[in-house]
Amino acid sequence: MRLQPRIDEGLQTAVKHFWNTRETQAQRQGALSGTKDAGNRSAVTGGAQMNGFINLVRDLLRDTGLSEAYIHCKKRLELPG
Repeated sequence: MRLQPRIDEGLQTAVKHFWNTRETQAQRQGALSGTKDAGNRSAVTGGAQMNGFINLVRDLLRDTGLSEAYIHCKKRLELPG
C-alpha cells in the first residue's frame, strides 16, 4: 500500500481540524463564565486541537501493521512522537 496519498489527505484533514477547533474554542471560551482569556489564549486552552494529527499517526501506525496493543491514545497522559 502506498502511504503518500493517505498521508497527504490525512494532513489536510488534520490541519483543517486544528484551525476549526481553535476557532470554535475561541468563540465558545467564556460563554458560561463571561470571562475570556487574553489574546489567542482563548483558542488554545480548551485542548483537542492536535487530535487530527494524533488520529492520523494512530491510523498510519495501524495501517503499517503495528499492533493496537502498542498504540496508546485517549489516555490520561499522551506523549506525542
